Amino acid sequence: MFSKILIANRGEIAVRIIRACREMGISTVAIYSKADKEAMHVQLADESYCVGDSKVADSYLNMPAILTVAIQSGAQAIHPGYGLLSENAKFVQLCEQCNIEFIGPTSEMISLLGDKDKARKTMRAAGVPVTPGTDVLESVEEAKEKADEIGYPLLIKARSGGGGRGIRLVKTAKEFENAYNSAYAEAESAFGDGALYIEKFLKPVKHIEMQLLCDKMGNALCLGERECSVQRHNQKLIEESPSPSIPEDTRKAMMEAAIKAAHAVNYNSVGTVEFLYDKDGNFYFMEMNTRLQVEHGVTEMVTGMDLVQWQIRVAAGKELARKQEDIYFHGHTIECRINAEDPDRNYMPSCGRITGLHVPGGSFVRFDTALYQDYLIPPFYDSMIGKVIVQGRNRELAIRKMKMALSELSVQGIKINRDLMIDILSAKEFADGSYTTDFMEDFEKRKAKKEDN
Repeated sequence: MFSKILIANRGEIAVRIIRACREMGISTVAIYSKADKEAMHVQLADESYCVGDSKVADSYLNMPAILTVAIQSGAQAIHPGYGLLSENAKFVQLCEQCNIEFIGPTSEMISLLGDKDKARKTMRAAGVPVTPGTDVLESVEEAKEKADEIGYPLLIKARSGGGGRGIRLVKTAKEFENAYNSAYAEAESAFGDGALYIEKFLKPVKHIEMQLLCDKMGNALCLGERECSVQRHNQKLIEESPSPSIPEDTRKAMMEAAIKAAHAVNYNSVGTVEFLYDKDGNFYFMEMNTRLQVEHGVTEMVTGMDLVQWQIRVAAGKELARKQEDIYFHGHTIECRINAEDPDRNYMPSCGRITGLHVPGGSFVRFDTALYQDYLIPPFYDSMIGKVIVQGRNRELAIRKMKMALSELSVQGIKINRDLMIDILSAKEFADGSYTTDFMEDFEKRKAKKEDN
């Protein structure tokens, strides 16, 4: 087992990893930018080092500086958290060259699964259902021909990256060329790779993801699903487990498909297979994320397993202690992402000093955050500042508990999306579980109409 781990991240996920390491008796090394000098993860770690200026590119993406700190501090492994360098094959390759264990899959595996074109081909060969579409396109002319064959509406998608970038919904042939060029430019700028492919746009659909935990001996566990269909601009807002609308036979088939996906690439570490589930009961592979998910706490509460600790154990070569039949799911769990933003002003980011803070409590209520009283939220990073996670005996009780927890949450000095979360939980479509990925678009239209009246 490792004796010292460097955490190449910030915010609540850095705090989460530090706490897991403390429970395991592992020393921690934090990195930080100049803007994060007073951040909680800096104060909690055993050692902390500044790696650059406030901008992400100058600090948390500064590979030479991070690796220098790892070597000089004697860290044996690097935990990337999520985002930032967590799916950067080049960084993993550098870790491998420096004999530092990257707590995640290998650089080759990240490259394979990060290339959505190769990933689709691999999954098709393994018998995993894949959304109808094309391979990577060579030109806009070829793309137009394929688009006519597939039919509109359709999605133009970047081969590389994630986070909703390089994706365009095209409803008519007239829109296609501009959308293609726009997606190419965005993907090239964001990922250094403008390669695109086309998928049939399925609507309405649910976004269901299956959590995997795999060791280096070839053992793979599926820890159930999370429904992530409440999204705004491809960014998840609320996640829950189990899904309120997936039949048991479909759930079993999706879990089996996720295990197939893992075995197809000899996967190890935690990972997530994302599926689209349509109105006819069909599901399709969308992508595989080779990292810890933001919403991993949902699975932790419903299974009772600490995913961060298990991610560290399997990276250290430990074998999984459980079999698939040993995995049990308890009650119903919901997570709401808390963002520093103003939903009433087009979700404008909100930065500033925390002048008052009260976090929710009670049984089976969890608030993952790096906030503290008088903390100054800098303007350089992602707007998510925390996650409220609750568990109830059933879905109805979990929704009620989440509303109660959100009503207790108070973050003064900035704007947050707490009231929006309560409104979403109160919507009929959420209450009956029928919501799809179109939910937020319809929700905001109803809200705007109500305000106009």
